[in-house]
Amino acid sequence: MESETPTESEASKESEVRRGPEANTPGLEGSVWLDGEVLDAATARISPFDHGITVGDGIFETVKVIGSVPFAMRRHLVRLERSASALGLEAPDHDTVRAAADEVIAANGMADCRLRITLTGGRGPLGSNRGDHGTTLLLAVSELTPMPASTDVCTVDWVRNERGALSGVKSTSYAENVIALGYAIERGASEAIFANTVGNLCEGTGSNIFVGIDGRLVTPPLSAGPLAGIVRELVLEVTDAVEEDLPFSALLDADEAFLTSSIRDVQAIRAIDGIAARECPGPLTAEAAAALSELMRQDLDP
Repeated sequence: MESETPTESEASKESEVRRGPEANTPGLEGSVWLDGEVLDAATARISPFDHGITVGDGIFETVKVIGSVPFAMRRHLVRLERSASALGLEAPDHDTVRAAADEVIAANGMADCRLRITLTGGRGPLGSNRGDHGTTLLLAVSELTPMPASTDVCTVDWVRNERGALSGVKSTSYAENVIALGYAIERGASEAIFANTVGNLCEGTGSNIFVGIDGRLVTPPLSAGPLAGIVRELVLEVTDAVEEDLPFSALLDADEAFLTSSIRDVQAIRAIDGIAARECPGPLTAEAAAALSELMRQDLDP
């Protein structure tokens, strides 16, 4: 099969690889919502002793905003609450976050954008123990540019620890992902794919993965260590996809494969480690993309 879709230009591909899939932030101007106030982003201040800065003690959600409406916000807030519980943080009230999201979206005049919700352990000592000043809640938005219909990925030797304390938690401790994504970009890919400690397929740095094998659509189960992605969850609901442990080699052996995330939606995998996928997009990928698109058209908070 061809390794590139006819609708994607070389310029688009080169731009994505050079900047990375998350680099949709042309500027840092605008407003943010910080602990109850809408503030100028250039002057808003978080304590230099905030645990989110000093030890990466925090969680976050990335939400796609469509027509000023955060997509699947209910699911994102449930996951935020679940992550907060795992870290022993007090989760913010759902209504507070929804109101804050509306405020910061309106303040920035962005109908279609990327919304980031960050909750940290707040101001504390210069160590792992927390202080008693309460949490920090920050909401910010940035511009969102369309993702290419397909992309290249690479595999990495580092593994996800499916039994670790942060397994399944959308933590701000993202250095491992920064390293792996940098490795992928250096090799002309936009995403790095991890195995877990037992050698099974797990996830990408910021995405879940689905593979098509002999007409079956399969994604690793949560027990394998991937994040419980919101779009992953929706694709499982609107297709016949199943959860099943897969050897890491299944990625190369698959007939087709795709990534899911709140920013990528359903994105076909064009090549793995420089080897063209057998089909891109394959029929299962096309079906999943169409089903998700229809769901988004019908309901922005499914």
